[in-house]
Amino acid sequence: MVDKDGVSDIDRERSPYLRFSSPGSALQPVGRGELGGKARGLESIRSTLAEHGSDPALSGFTVDIPQCWVITTDWFDRFMKENNLDDLARSDTKNVHLANAFVKGKLPEELIDSLREIIKEVHAPLAIRSSSRLEDAMLEPFAGVYATKMIPNNQFSAEARLRTLLDAVKFVYSSTFFTNAKNYRRAIGRGEGEEKMAVMIQEVVGERHGNRFYPTLSGVARSYNFYSQGHARPEQGIVSLALGLGKTIVDGGRAWTYCPTHPRAEPPFGSTQEMLKQTQTRYWSVNMGKPPSYDPIRESEFLCQGDLGNAESDGVLTHLASTYNPESDRITPGVGIPGARVLNFAPMLQLDTLPLNNLVKRLLEICEEKYQNPVEIEFAMNPDPAGRPGGRFGFLQVRPMLVTGDVVEVKEDELSGPGILVASDQVLGNGQTEEIQDVVYVKPDAFSAKETWMIATELDLMNRRLLDAGRPYLLVVIGRLGTSDPWLGIPVEWGQVAGARAIVETSVTEMNVDRSQGSHFFHNVMNLKVFYFSEDRTGKNPICWDWLHQQQVREETRYVRHVALDAPLSVKVDGRSGRGVIRHEGSDAIRD
Repeated sequence: MVDKDGVSDIDRERSPYLRFSSPGSALQPVGRGELGGKARGLESIRSTLAEHGSDPALSGFTVDIPQCWVITTDWFDRFMKENNLDDLARSDTKNVHLANAFVKGKLPEELIDSLREIIKEVHAPLAIRSSSRLEDAMLEPFAGVYATKMIPNNQFSAEARLRTLLDAVKFVYSSTFFTNAKNYRRAIGRGEGEEKMAVMIQEVVGERHGNRFYPTLSGVARSYNFYSQGHARPEQGIVSLALGLGKTIVDGGRAWTYCPTHPRAEPPFGSTQEMLKQTQTRYWSVNMGKPPSYDPIRESEFLCQGDLGNAESDGVLTHLASTYNPESDRITPGVGIPGARVLNFAPMLQLDTLPLNNLVKRLLEICEEKYQNPVEIEFAMNPDPAGRPGGRFGFLQVRPMLVTGDVVEVKEDELSGPGILVASDQVLGNGQTEEIQDVVYVKPDAFSAKETWMIATELDLMNRRLLDAGRPYLLVVIGRLGTSDPWLGIPVEWGQVAGARAIVETSVTEMNVDRSQGSHFFHNVMNLKVFYFSEDRTGKNPICWDWLHQQQVREETRYVRHVALDAPLSVKVDGRSGRGVIRHEGSDAIRD
């Protein structure tokens, strides 16, 4: 018999792809099991996006979920059972050996038949992405825990393309049991048997440029940001943009970060030279040229990197780049004049050559309304090839955000009173800790703006020793930390203070500058969830230097002192109000 869609009983039984696909749908299940968290998120938002197709902010853009097939979790169960992989998966086997064992396994023939049907019809590059049962939950997002593999899918032989796809699926399966995934589940109290892996096969958004395939830009946008700066408020969110594939952003590379409510705000760099050094200069793409050496367990097997020269030759920098003039030490939006290119996205954020920011702001609002919660979205975009304002916006992922792990409140009256080491209403981060029992600080009576390079060296030495000892510490410095101008602060690289769990910037008469405005340094602060305090410049809540000076000195150099405390400090930061307080022993520190 043939049903109304023209599918026979035989085909329906033989091919889960045919049986479970929905003609015209952007997301098509392959199998009878669960879709997993990522796929559920896209499925939940698909109809919502369609309902807002006439929204003025979306005008000129084609906002879509790239074509996607989802291998449901039941195939994962069969694969594990039929290849006797359970014991190996739960052992302490190294990731490389585990991945090799999985790639050597055989997928069920019915699934292979279904994937063969897909690969015959699809010739675009594909992203093979995890979509596990537990992924993208609000309290346990599993962000970045499992593997993604992109494949060019451009071999002449359909069977060759199929073999590459099968290897990629099995590699994603294996990442379910990699060490970091096991540790993550252990840390949140999840048993191994609770996780099952679905796999998304999704079209890569982009265009081909010679042997490279990539989107003009990729982005991650969050509707809430505990590390807001300047005039930005936490609820106004944050956006990170990068040229090429989103791997640059998710791997913590150099991306352009800004508040969508204030896209024209001054960039978070201390100088033009710092911007030149710290903005993106290389980008990721799918390698469409000669296949690399066979390496199915390397996540970036089919990826390659290009530089800004390659991108300009491809004609993709129009809306993304500005030009540096060394004679004037100025950066001008656009690429219409000769000079070094700087990826600051100024043409579209400052000159409105492309209304992407309005689109992103509106999509965050739509998704927040859908989830009734702050959200994070991932996307990739290509401008309109005809030069009209707009283009294709590929909506890749949406997940609800856990705004805070703890409900933390610091009231105004908590910023004063006995037992306070540091208190401020200019604090970044959110949460509380009682794990810091060491303080490293720049001695105010020895400080000299002429010696900030030497101070940076001394901080580096103490940081190394504390890192080796596994002792997180509070760092108190004078001026801007990480600035490229030694007359504004201490010019350390992040690695020189990486062991700090909390940082305090203060000032002296000799160096009374504004607090740090971000930069590459601040990027690490955000990602590592370091509490960042700026001392109240009114003098209302000064640092309690007298108490610090009375503590046991563990190590001392000309400009820096390390003291060890008898009891841990209590650090409490309210991300909503921007207030924070650090109390020492006997101060009735953390209040529920």
